[in-house]
Amino acid sequence: MMGDSAGRSDERPAHGVYVSTFSIAIHAVTNAEFAAFVDAAGHEPPRFWADHRFSAADQPVVGVSWFDAVAYCDWLSAGTGGRFRLPTEAEREKAARGGVEGVRFPWGDDPGEAGGSFVQDAPHPVGRSTPNGYGLFDMARNIHEWCSDWYDPNYYAISPGRDPRGPQTGTRRCSRGGAWRHQIKISRSAARSSLSPSFRYNDYGFRVALDVTDAVDQPEGR
Repeated sequence: MMGDSAGRSDERPAHGVYVSTFSIAIHAVTNAEFAAFVDAAGHEPPRFWADHRFSAADQPVVGVSWFDAVAYCDWLSAGTGGRFRLPTEAEREKAARGGVEGVRFPWGDDPGEAGGSFVQDAPHPVGRSTPNGYGLFDMARNIHEWCSDWYDPNYYAISPGRDPRGPQTGTRRCSRGGAWRHQIKISRSAARSSLSPSFRYNDYGFRVALDVTDAVDQPEGR
């Protein structure tokens, strides 16, 4: 089930979705991983690259636009032979749920520490949280993660029942996950967010997905 009938208006109606098998990274792309792309492809560094709060090698890369994320996926695809891409909103929600239906968060209904309101001045290094049922880290906290879809608050009313990929056009791209700089840093699995694809914020990053039919041997940690 995708969405939440008791959630915000853009999460309704809750509806059954069939999602074809896919692979997704166990954590968001790190600064170290993105640095390899910057060095090899001559790509523009992220907006906050020189800020010590956001530059540790094992932190998730932030300050990247949707276009930067897509460019990284294209570079990774060219170098490995797989077809890496951003996950769809449906894939990202299924991954966040960790194989458990009917609960608000990847781990259950309790938001946990202080109701999701706790002190955090920058993204945590990846992989420090408790993994969900699929072995994925930080699916509900730390940073917003870009998805491939255009955002439409009314899309669920017309969404196809199999592998929805969002509307054909739009002005904002979808994102998922809670972010370190919000007062409430925990995001429900069904919660939606969005941003102009050209913006580079210090709480926006991404993780990569891969069609199973395109699977290749992955580097350690993928």
